[in-house]
Amino acid sequence: MTESPTTEAVGGGSRATEALRTAPPGGFRMFLHVLVNTAIANITTSFLWFALTFWIYAETRNVIATGLIGGAYMLFVSAFSMFFGTLVDRFRKKAIMVWATVAAFSVFVVDSAFFFAVGQEQIVDLAQPWFWIFAVVMLAGAVVAQLRSIALSTTVTLLVPDERRAKANGLVGAAHGIGMLVTSVFSGLSVAFFGMGWTLVIGVTALAATLLHLLPLRIPEPHILRAEQQMHWVDIRGGWFAVRAAPGLLALVLFTALNNVFLGVAMAVTDPYGIDLFGVQGWGLWFAVASTGFILGGIVIAARGVGTNPIRTLLLVAAAIGAVGALCAIREWGWLFVAGWWVIMALIPAVEAAEQTVIQRVVPYERQGRVFGFAMTFEAASGPILAVMIAPLAELWVIPYMRTDAGRQQWQWLLGTGDSRGIALIFLVAGVVCMVLALAALLTPQYRLISALYRNTAPASVDD
Repeated sequence: MTESPTTEAVGGGSRATEALRTAPPGGFRMFLHVLVNTAIANITTSFLWFALTFWIYAETRNVIATGLIGGAYMLFVSAFSMFFGTLVDRFRKKAIMVWATVAAFSVFVVDSAFFFAVGQEQIVDLAQPWFWIFAVVMLAGAVVAQLRSIALSTTVTLLVPDERRAKANGLVGAAHGIGMLVTSVFSGLSVAFFGMGWTLVIGVTALAATLLHLLPLRIPEPHILRAEQQMHWVDIRGGWFAVRAAPGLLALVLFTALNNVFLGVAMAVTDPYGIDLFGVQGWGLWFAVASTGFILGGIVIAARGVGTNPIRTLLLVAAAIGAVGALCAIREWGWLFVAGWWVIMALIPAVEAAEQTVIQRVVPYERQGRVFGFAMTFEAASGPILAVMIAPLAELWVIPYMRTDAGRQQWQWLLGTGDSRGIALIFLVAGVVCMVLALAALLTPQYRLISALYRNTAPASVDD
C-alpha cells in the first residue's frame, strides 16, 4: 500500500490533502448512497436502544435506571471514540463500515441469546445483575454505530466539494432525524405489543439485512492517507496534536459540548417525563412527531448551509436550545412538551453541521478521523456525567421535594401543578445554564480565533 507524504499541520496545504479537497466525478451521488446505507444501519441499531429505554421504564418506573442506561451509552461513546477515529484514519471507509456492522450484529445476537436463556422475569428485576449485563452488552453494540458515523463524516470530505459540505452535513442531520422518527415509533409499538423478546428478533434480522445492503456499495478511495508513518491503535496524541494545530479548534469542541449541558440532563429525564404524560405507546408516537423537527432542520441546513460563520451559528443555536429546553416543561401540558422538543430537534442539526463543516475545512483529511473521534470523546463525556449526576438527584431529592406541599407552594407560580414538576424544574435549570454559557462564549477570544481560521482557509472558489 502506497503511503502519502507526511502532511503539514492544519493549513499546511500539502498536495495530498488538497487533492482530496477536490471531490471525484459523481462524488456527491456516491455520498448519497453511503448516507442512505449508514442511515439504514443506524436505524436498526437505535431501534434496540430506544426499545431498551422504553421497556425498562415501563416495567420499573425507575428514573435512575433510565439515567444510568443513557449515561452508560455516552460513556461507551466517549471511551471508544478515539479508538474509532484512529481506525477511520487507518483503514478504508468501506471496510470500517462493514466491520462495524458485523460487530454490532454479533453483539446483538449474543445479547438476544442471553435474554432468552435468562428469561424476561429475571432480567427485569433490577436487584439482580442480569438486567445490567443485558443492558451493557446491548449498549456496546449500539455504540458501534458511532464508528460508522465518524467514517461518514470523513466521506463528506472525500466525496463532496467544499462549497457543498455544509449542505451535505444537513442531509446527514435529516437522515438522522428520519431514523429517530422511525425508531421511536416502532420501538415503542414493538415493546408495547410484542414485548422485548420479539423486539430483539426484529432488530437482529433488520441488521442482517443492512449488512447485505452494505456489501455491494463502493467508495472510491484509492489510497489510505496518513499524517504519520507510524500510528498507534488509539492515537490520542495524534488527535490532540491535530486539534491543537488549528488555533481555536479546541474551543470549537468546547463550544459544541455546550449543547450537551442541556441534552445530557435531558437524557436522564426526557423519556420518564414523556412516558408519564403519554404512556409507552403514546410517547413513542409523540417522540416520532417531535423527530420530524430533526428532519426539517436537516433539510433547511441542506438547502441553506450554516452561514458564513458556522461558529456563530453553532453558539446562537445552542443558546436557543437552552431557552426552549427551559420552557418545554414549564406546564404539564403534553402539547407544550412535544412542541418544545420539536423545536429542539429542529435546531440540533445546525449545531452538528456547523462543527463538522469547520473540521472538514481546517483539518487535513488524513487526520479527520482522529479529530472527529477526539471531539466525540470530549462531547460525549459531558452527557453521561450530567445524566449520572441528575438521575439520582431527580429520583431521590428533586422529584420527592416537588411533590411535598412546601415544594408545590414554592414553585407553583413558575412551574404550575402536576405530578412531574420535579422533572420540570430540572429542565428549567439545565436550559437556563446552557443558554447563558452559549451566549457568554460569543464574547471570548477563542470564538474570534476559530472564526478567523475558518474564513482564512476558504478555497479560492468559495466566496465567504
